Amino acid sequence: MADIALQALSKVYRSKVQPEGLLALNRVSLAVADHQFVCLLGPSGCGKSTVLNVLSGLDQEYDGEVRVAGAVVSHDSTHPIRLGYVFQEPRLLPWLTVRGNIEFALESVGIPKGQWRERINGWLDRVGLHDFAEVHPHELSGGMQQRTSIARAFAVDPEILLMDEPFSGLDELTARSMRELLLGIWLETRKTVVFVTHNCFEACFLADRIIVFTPRPGSIKQEFTVELDRPRNYEDPRLFDMSVKVTHFVTGGRE
Repeated sequence: MADIALQALSKVYRSKVQPEGLLALNRVSLAVADHQFVCLLGPSGCGKSTVLNVLSGLDQEYDGEVRVAGAVVSHDSTHPIRLGYVFQEPRLLPWLTVRGNIEFALESVGIPKGQWRERINGWLDRVGLHDFAEVHPHELSGGMQQRTSIARAFAVDPEILLMDEPFSGLDELTARSMRELLLGIWLETRKTVVFVTHNCFEACFLADRIIVFTPRPGSIKQEFTVELDRPRNYEDPRLFDMSVKVTHFVTGGRE
């Protein structure tokens, strides 16, 4: 099981400039069921990425309770399950090839070396990069770099995949193809996904549920269920209607 439960999660950032602290998240309670695709939607600075960092264990300074797969994620324990994390930037190691970057991830989670070749080749085939296995990141387009990061994340066979605005730096045509690629992989694997975005249309296209955050300090303002069949079609008028509804709510009618 790869379910997630946040209970009254709060986060304060402190610095020399603001020793009293800046409240980023304010008592966020949220449950994500196993195999769900959930989008966190809201303006910049509302704490969406902080939620991912807390879930991943990158940020261990917070108040409230975090449970993953039924186990409490405490400040002094190892994470109970394997996670994949796709960032806004691909974050590939520039001195390694595409294959080398995925090998590095497999080694870091203890995947036996005898499984590497088959696993890497399979994922490079899925993301359309089989012919670029020995290429370095600087020789790839932005979309190809992000496809590499997605292959790397799925190759470790995570139970939960965290994605932080991974397509926001791409042009819209490339972003559309990347969303379709991601959904195709998700339909095969059914990983639990928590996906951060500020794009209402993207959230409607991808998600089972959309969690709308308030501006900072972030709290949950509303939840939408996306009851559209999969696989989804960009030309589906129901998708357009849903995105208009969500956009209208998020902007308060100011579009």
